[in-house]
Amino acid sequence: MTENKNDFTQGNIVAKMLKFMVPILGALILQAMYGAVDILVVGWFGTTAGISGVSTGSNIVNLIIFTIAGLSMGITVVIGRYLGEKRPERVGKVIGGAVCLFAVMAVVIAVLMLVFARPLAVLMQAPEEALDLTVTYVRICGGGIAFIIAYNVISSIFRGLGDSKMPLIFVAIACVVNIIGDLIFVAVFKMNVAGAAIATVLAQAVSVILSLMIIRRQKLPFSMTKKDICFNPEIGKFVRVGIPIAFQEILTQLSFLALCAFINRLGLDASSGYGVANKIVSFIMLVPSSLMQSMASFVAQNVGAGKEKRAKKAMLAGMCIGGFIGIFIASFAFFRGDLLAGIFSNDPAVILRAAEYLKGFAPEAIVTAVLFSFIGYYNGHEQTLFVMLQGISQTFLVRLPMSYIMSIQPDASLTMIGLAAPSATVFGIIINVIFFAVYSRRLKENK
Repeated sequence: MTENKNDFTQGNIVAKMLKFMVPILGALILQAMYGAVDILVVGWFGTTAGISGVSTGSNIVNLIIFTIAGLSMGITVVIGRYLGEKRPERVGKVIGGAVCLFAVMAVVIAVLMLVFARPLAVLMQAPEEALDLTVTYVRICGGGIAFIIAYNVISSIFRGLGDSKMPLIFVAIACVVNIIGDLIFVAVFKMNVAGAAIATVLAQAVSVILSLMIIRRQKLPFSMTKKDICFNPEIGKFVRVGIPIAFQEILTQLSFLALCAFINRLGLDASSGYGVANKIVSFIMLVPSSLMQSMASFVAQNVGAGKEKRAKKAMLAGMCIGGFIGIFIASFAFFRGDLLAGIFSNDPAVILRAAEYLKGFAPEAIVTAVLFSFIGYYNGHEQTLFVMLQGISQTFLVRLPMSYIMSIQPDASLTMIGLAAPSATVFGIIINVIFFAVYSRRLKENK
């Protein structure tokens, strides 16, 4: 890597952002495919109960994955800040501390998932036909959670270094292995949900092992020794940044768990339809998510270099890029949701329910691009406490209450339940606009 290529403090903002964002988007597309393949293969070669089992189980596993991803965002921001300040000698200690902290977390989380898989599935109100399948999925993924955590930490390190291509390579490896594994275990050996879970863990394991082999051959812009791998003060720095993001992710994913539980009460078709729609949603959210990750790294470097105006221009550019693309994605999800759902299942009832949910969710593709650009900007400034608070406000003041109210109506509509997401996002944008005005004034006063 050359310094100029990964230096976001100079050059054309849109060109630099797109060059950095496209590999992140590619990695997220592959990651979404990685998760979608499980539902797709089980939908075609397994059972309807299997779709529900993978859907409910993956919601539980996603709670862990997104929490770890949120915490590791602190690593991305701190590394980006050190590079902007021209202090690369601190990066090795950040990574060494991260290795120790996340290794301990992997052991604790694995034990919890293995022990509490069934109580979690019951709490999620998994349909009776899918309860045991959900437990199986969670336990198998829990056994391999160390590899899932390792992938997220490695990717966050490279994004902090301004390198978005390496995470793309890592997830591409995992995606290929997962597709092959699903076809072998589910389509050939008829292992249904267990096969999908085994393929997921195997794919992550292969990806991490190969990524470590690739990293050893890379010329990195920092030095690291065995002495750096210890519990050191740098842990406190990235944890302070990452904990609010992680806590927000925990609450957000809990809200999705609650939403899944609300819909599970509506029967197996609704549960499976939502499971299919949820995988399509993961694709709808790709552009906003890649914007947020790109923005955090882009802004962190410019803040470290004292270029606040450039950081704000980057945020506005991100909103325009994401919003423009979001219009096309939202239109397709709204008008042709049945076509998208048909990729994952051949059950007409499941396809109908999935399309029903997507009609309500579709506007999220547009409004989230604006919200996530704000969030990436604030993460780059280490204003993660505000990010957490606005996320809590959206979840508990709008998304959850609206979802619950709509789910208990006679002949409950998945369209109205789906509409809760963009409604909460619009509420979040209003909060972010107000905070932006206050924070900008504060920055001027501190000059």
